[in-house]
Amino acid sequence: MADLAPHELRVLVAVAEKGGFSAAAAVLGLTQSAVSHSVRSSETKVGAVLFERSGRGARPTAAGASAVAHARRILRLLDVMVAEARAAARGARPETLAGPLRIAAFRSAALHLLPAALERLRVRHPGIDPEVRIVREVGPGAAGEVAAGRADLGIATIGTRAPMPAGLIRSVLIEEPYALVHPAGHPDPRSLPLVDWAENCTSYTKDWWAAQEWIPRATVEAEDDGAVLSMVSSGLGMAIMPALSLTGAPPTLEITDLGPDRPTREVGYVTTPEQSRTRAVRALVRELRELRAPRGRRDGTAPATDTDTAA
Repeated sequence: MADLAPHELRVLVAVAEKGGFSAAAAVLGLTQSAVSHSVRSSETKVGAVLFERSGRGARPTAAGASAVAHARRILRLLDVMVAEARAAARGARPETLAGPLRIAAFRSAALHLLPAALERLRVRHPGIDPEVRIVREVGPGAAGEVAAGRADLGIATIGTRAPMPAGLIRSVLIEEPYALVHPAGHPDPRSLPLVDWAENCTSYTKDWWAAQEWIPRATVEAEDDGAVLSMVSSGLGMAIMPALSLTGAPPTLEITDLGPDRPTREVGYVTTPEQSRTRAVRALVRELRELRAPRGRRDGTAPATDTDTAA
């Protein structure tokens, strides 16, 4: 079996992302026949059909999706290899790290956890250029972005019912409690209808929810936690939300502790074994670990831990 060359990997990624050979050819500056030939050559080398061809374009097979994810990760490591080798050749100090750092995070983490870490990172390593993508923590979520090679590091919920992609490294940063959120001054907030959002429903706290007879079925499902806060603030219902989502909650809301048996969720970082050894990812991980819980209202979150485990 011959090794795949970097240009062949780029072709695979382009076909998968553009959905067809012609569209990939336009992006890569190649002819359609050259792209088609490259894909056939890669399939021969791999020993599997990587794309389903049709009149509507090309879609990765299961083997193709796996190959494309690896291709993205390999191409990213080649970029890192060149950047770090050039820095070493210049005798550059660690603080002269430079280049893009791709981060995927769910909304509340991107708003209330990442900024402090990125601010510290920029002070210590001004050459690093963070690229943050906000993703819904439903299905693959932030961890899926890392596994697919679209992010170097993800801020994700840990231990949910959604399975963590195999082979990733993860570490818990904070444990945040859930609380009851309702319009300030309401005499009986538990009588209000429930406002929820899809990402909240994927939590491993479902067993706790099922045991609470006072929690009704959600009558309103908002797009995200920010919309939930807005609706509850307007008097449209109550919600049960994690601490990060409640950072900076307006005074029109009241946050009530759910007691010692309240549910919690763990939030941490996820990366690949190879990215965990790159200097930029290691620098961001150091900043994340040094963070303490946001000083929000009744956040009750725990300090960062210092253990890495392979999922």
